[in-house]
Amino acid sequence: MSPDWFEPDWLAPERVRALVTTRHGGVSDGAWASMNLGGHVGDSPIAVARNRAILRAVVPSEPCWLDQVHGTDVWDAANPVADGVPPRADASVARKAGAVCVVMTADCLPVLFCDDAGSVVAAAHAGWRGLVSGILDATVARMDVAPARIMAWMGPAIGPDAFEVGSEVRERFIAADTDAARAFHPAALPGKWYADLFELARQRLRSIGVEQVYGGGVCTYSDPLRWFSYRRDGVTGRLASLVWLSD
Repeated sequence: MSPDWFEPDWLAPERVRALVTTRHGGVSDGAWASMNLGGHVGDSPIAVARNRAILRAVVPSEPCWLDQVHGTDVWDAANPVADGVPPRADASVARKAGAVCVVMTADCLPVLFCDDAGSVVAAAHAGWRGLVSGILDATVARMDVAPARIMAWMGPAIGPDAFEVGSEVRERFIAADTDAARAFHPAALPGKWYADLFELARQRLRSIGVEQVYGGGVCTYSDPLRWFSYRRDGVTGRLASLVWLSD
């Protein structure tokens, strides 16, 4: 395991385990160097398979890889996957010990969840489309515990001084919640804004009753040595954020 992979800093119960990879510790080269875990980004399938094997060696089971489409579907990580085809979803939940929830990102926001009893965990892929459409709401609903008992941790994502969007994105968030205006500040060009994904996620979580929110603030765009960033590089790899319950 690469020495700079890390565990989230949150007050999760002891049996909740989590891990975040960086771009180090794998075998890919070129634009995907070195720990690319995405099989859909142009990297060698052999290299991706080897990288996933490196990760598999430090988690209790094969992670529940998803076909992420910026939607709001949530999968049960303990469900079998037919013919090795990843389920089309942007979040997964697990109540079974050893079932590993995982999301891949390269600027979008990964959000990990658990409850205060350590009975359920979840991982969500929250780009702006998923956020405004309700992926965090859907994930919390599938956890099926009171939101006040849930804690969330926000992983590395594109930061508020790098994520430039058009007015239409801002307007969609404000239409859903007028408070969202606080998460945008004007860019240099007319009609362009910088969006704070971390603040937008905090607002959404608060609105559904999740008050215990950790992490946030680590910008993928601004640190090319440690993080993949699609907005910065175009052709690039994918990071993984994982969470599971131990026995």
